[in-house]
Amino acid sequence: MRHKYVTRAIVLGRHAAREYGVTLTLLTEDLGLVRAKAEGLRKSGAKLASALQTLCECDVTLVRGKDGWRLAGALLTENRFNSLLPHARSSASRVGSLFLRLMPPDAHEAGFFALYTNFLKELGESTPETQDTAECVVALSLLVMLGLDSSPSVQGLSRKEMVLRINKGIAASGL
Repeated sequence: MRHKYVTRAIVLGRHAAREYGVTLTLLTEDLGLVRAKAEGLRKSGAKLASALQTLCECDVTLVRGKDGWRLAGALLTENRFNSLLPHARSSASRVGSLFLRLMPPDAHEAGFFALYTNFLKELGESTPETQDTAECVVALSLLVMLGLDSSPSVQGLSRKEMVLRINKGIAASGL
């Protein structure tokens, strides 16, 4: 019998796999970035479908198999997609794409999950004017955590300075 891992996760992406299956990209609290297969998720009436929509925060049960991770269960904690306004959803999507692009799959640091969940909470409470600044701060913080930016301080910078550092960090990643 395989060991089950229970952890908090945010669904960053979903891709169809086979007839009814889905490959989920999860940013987990304990395991980092995980790609897990979920069978039967696209069937009508699938029990786990509502808990595993994009930008949903949930408690997931994962099993590690010979072919990778498999989803064994999920319990919805909060549907962040429904709680965000359209401009905030776009911002969350851009930052989520940056996480997918830059994060290595084996990065097990809990700080990544906390950074993204705090950003999503801030998006829900901020105005559209401050959301752009929050997006720059979280992008630069991600680059600092990945070692792609040399200066650990992101406080007190203008938006222009942050964008310059973000562009340098992305260029340094080689992606």
